[in-house]
Amino acid sequence: MGFGLIVVGDEILSGKRQDKHFSKVVELLAERGLHLSWAEFVGDDPARLTATLRRSFAGADTVFSCGGIGATPDDHTRQCAAAALGLPLLLHPEGRRNIEERIRETALDAGREPDFSLPENLQRLKMAEFPEGAALIPNPYNRIAGFSIRDHHFVPGFPVMAWPMIAWVLDTHYRDLFHRDAHAERALLVYEQAEAALTPLMERLQREFDGVRVFSLPSVGDAETRRHIELGVKGRPDAVEAAFAAMCAELARLGAEFQSV
Repeated sequence: MGFGLIVVGDEILSGKRQDKHFSKVVELLAERGLHLSWAEFVGDDPARLTATLRRSFAGADTVFSCGGIGATPDDHTRQCAAAALGLPLLLHPEGRRNIEERIRETALDAGREPDFSLPENLQRLKMAEFPEGAALIPNPYNRIAGFSIRDHHFVPGFPVMAWPMIAWVLDTHYRDLFHRDAHAERALLVYEQAEAALTPLMERLQREFDGVRVFSLPSVGDAETRRHIELGVKGRPDAVEAAFAAMCAELARLGAEFQSV
């Protein structure tokens, strides 16, 4: 099982807004000894979003989806999740109570009695329509909940709401996975070397050290640094230390210039 992220919204794909969820979800997972396996960005296209969710539901990963769970014409995530699962949308009783309480508070703050029959208030209740069998994700910002179903967790696009809701999901449902697998990473900068020349070393390290993955991040350099490759190993701590030592020894034998990151 891995963790995936789906970010929904035309505004991201058009560049009107910059995505902030990816880096924050990576951070929230890393704080708990977890990591993100994949991410996708999808616009407000019901057919494409339904197809994305149908494929995601068919997998074994835990998935967070940010955006599109409101009740305006460009919000389709709730409906697409239901369609992907072949389930009806149902008004969630507790979700309805939360929204009605929010309506009541807003009205009283404005000095008037709440009228739940107003068209705009009936429209707000649609935000509590979720696929049959969904559970609520509490929203500490305004109590208008997100929802969870089949290890998929749907939250609003607003970071102030989405991020504490994702943290709540992790802490409530996946605490048994926290820091379960020890992980380490060691890297260094290798200067003025061609990546192809280092490939045999990388292949050998990955063959000889079980539980280790080798990575290389080349840079053409800039005004502040020379051309270099960030070369590293990650995986089980014991295997990483042994692989890193072997990597340093071989680079020294080759006469390469390098320094630890």
